[in-house]
Amino acid sequence: MHALTFDHFGPAEVLHWTEHPAPVPGPGQLLVRMQAVGLNFADVYRRNGNYHLSGTAPWVLGYEGAGVVEGGNDPSFPSGTRVGFADMPHANAELVAVDRDRLIPLPDDIDAETAAAVLLQGLTAQYLVSDSFRVQPGDVAVVHAAAGGVGLLLVQMLKALGAVVLGVASSEAKRDAVITAGADVAVGYDQWVSATKALTGGHGATVVFDSVGRTLGDSLAVARIGGTVVFYGMAAGDPAPVDPRVLMDRSLTLTGGDLWNVLTGAEVRRERAAALFEQIRNGLLKPCIAARFPLREGAKAHAYLESRAAIGKVLLTL
Repeated sequence: MHALTFDHFGPAEVLHWTEHPAPVPGPGQLLVRMQAVGLNFADVYRRNGNYHLSGTAPWVLGYEGAGVVEGGNDPSFPSGTRVGFADMPHANAELVAVDRDRLIPLPDDIDAETAAAVLLQGLTAQYLVSDSFRVQPGDVAVVHAAAGGVGLLLVQMLKALGAVVLGVASSEAKRDAVITAGADVAVGYDQWVSATKALTGGHGATVVFDSVGRTLGDSLAVARIGGTVVFYGMAAGDPAPVDPRVLMDRSLTLTGGDLWNVLTGAEVRRERAAALFEQIRNGLLKPCIAARFPLREGAKAHAYLESRAAIGKVLLTL
C-alpha cells in the first residue's frame, strides 16, 4: 500500500507519499480501507517533534478518519461495512488496522468526509458542553478560536442549547464564519475582554471555553462571580500559573477537559457518535470543511493548516 510518511522531524516538506508495508490486524482489530482522513494540529505537532511518537521511522501520522472494512470475519463488521474512528494511529495510509472497539458504524446518511470532519472535533465539542460544563438556556458563553474545527462546532452546539455566544477569532473572514455558525457576537483578540463586559453588562460570562492557553488569565477575569472556565488546549503556548486565591475570591471554577477521559469504551463512543450524527441529521450541526487535499499531497495540507487560514476542518482524501 501507500502512506504519507516522514523519517525525520521538520516542516511540511518532510512528508512524502511512499510505498509502505500494509498493516496486519492484530487480535481484536479489523482492516479499514480509508476514504477520508481528518487533519489536526496534533499531526503538525508530531511532525515537528513536539508530541510523543511511538515506534521508529518512517512514521505515519493521523488519528481519525473513515472508510470501509476490508476482509475479516467479524459478524458485527462484515467486509464492506462503512465505519469511522476518532482515535486510532497511522490513519494517513490507504489501509489502517483499527481496534474493533474504536470503530463507529456510519449511518447511510453520513458519508466518509462528514465523519472524518466531525468525529474527533465534534465529540470534543460535545463533551465540553455536556460533561465539562452543562450548558443551560441563557448562559453567556465565550468561545476562543471560534473559527477552528472545534470552535465552529462548539458555537453551533451552544446555540442549540440556548446559550448566548461570543466567539473570538483572529480575522474578519473568520469572524464572519463564526457569525454564520450562529454566534451572537464575534470579535478579535484585541476586543474580546471589553466586548464580554459590554455583552454582559459588566457581570461577566457564565462560561469561557479556552483552547488558546496564554489567554487563561483573561478568561478567568471575564468570568462572572461563580462562573466557569473550561481549559482544553494551549494552541498559543502554556498558560501562566493560576493563583488559587483568584478562584476563591470570586467563587470561580477552573476545569480541564480531555476527550479520552470521556470515550471510555465501545458503547459510550458509539452512543455519543450517534447523538452527534443526529444533530447533523436535524440540521443543528453543519460541518464546515475548509479544504480537501489528496492524501498524497499531505505536505500541502499541512502547510495550509499551519498558515492559520483554514476556517473549519481540513480533510485528506483517497
